[in-house]
Amino acid sequence: MGYVTQDSWDAHYREGRSFRPLDDAEVTLLRELVPAPPGGGHALDVGCGLGELARHLATAGYTVDALDHAPAALGIAEQTPPAPGTVRFVRCDIERDPLDCLHSSYDLIAFRLSYAFIGDRTRVMRRLRERLSPGGAVVVITPVTAAVPADRRGIALDEEEIALLSAGWHTAERHDAAGLAFLVLRDPASGPVTYRGKGRPSPHALTGAGVVVTDEAGHVLLGRSRKGTWELPGGKNDGGESFAEAAVRELEEETGLTAGAADARVLAILMDAVHGMPRVTAAVRVVDFRGEPAVREPDLISRWEWHAIADLPTLAADLFTPSAHVLDVVWPGLLPDLPPVHRYPLA
Repeated sequence: MGYVTQDSWDAHYREGRSFRPLDDAEVTLLRELVPAPPGGGHALDVGCGLGELARHLATAGYTVDALDHAPAALGIAEQTPPAPGTVRFVRCDIERDPLDCLHSSYDLIAFRLSYAFIGDRTRVMRRLRERLSPGGAVVVITPVTAAVPADRRGIALDEEEIALLSAGWHTAERHDAAGLAFLVLRDPASGPVTYRGKGRPSPHALTGAGVVVTDEAGHVLLGRSRKGTWELPGGKNDGGESFAEAAVRELEEETGLTAGAADARVLAILMDAVHGMPRVTAAVRVVDFRGEPAVREPDLISRWEWHAIADLPTLAADLFTPSAHVLDVVWPGLLPDLPPVHRYPLA
């Protein structure tokens, strides 16, 4: 499931709906694996909903910042007894709002039944883990897709998504909490990004375009390929189609974002080899577009995320090699140790 609007969440809570209550299995794991430090600690509850986890953490010795972007949820949470003084309920859209409202560091950052609803998970987690205290932990409590009906896929994570989440940490533990995956992540890992292909392509797929688009905040759009890489929008060009035309067509087909050929700038032609065959990629910068990204080809891409450019050199999963070459055209020198490529600048 992609990003859900504030209005839809407000309606959810005003209609008296909620989510699975915090149960004994979760409480036991929280007590055993992430107890509050002696003398108390700071915790962040992301997507707190009606505040059940926040109130539990407060009774366990934490001072808690509980965030949600639905005013209806926070209004109910603040009025639900007991109202401990050690819980601060804050309206914040974790994907879009500045994080000035947060404490400088947290001993525990928790996502209970909320992580699957975050669109730009990689960027959000990178920004939050920068506020994790030494020795602190991130806990993600989530349904898994194998345990939910197909029509509720959006509330759960599959095994590939869990592996991707765990890849950014030196220590990643997984426990079962009465059918929920209970992940405990410690000691963020920040190694250099690596590059790989996606297997032997068909010969026609060796000519195409990679498309760089950025949002208003300067984040770049990458898709999570079903073959296990992050990649730019783009793909092969049809016969008689220019690289600019291919770029805007593929952008719309893959993400739903629309642009005109006049909005596309071909910056360079790149040539490398894959399985002994030449591969030609046009580096295309789309300077204006309309819409919000959505998964339009789910057999190829599982999700689209806006990534902070500064995070690209330390992505915790492989970056598709042609996409890395295209990114290096737009931000030269950003990515370390790129595979060889012949570059022919055009602009």
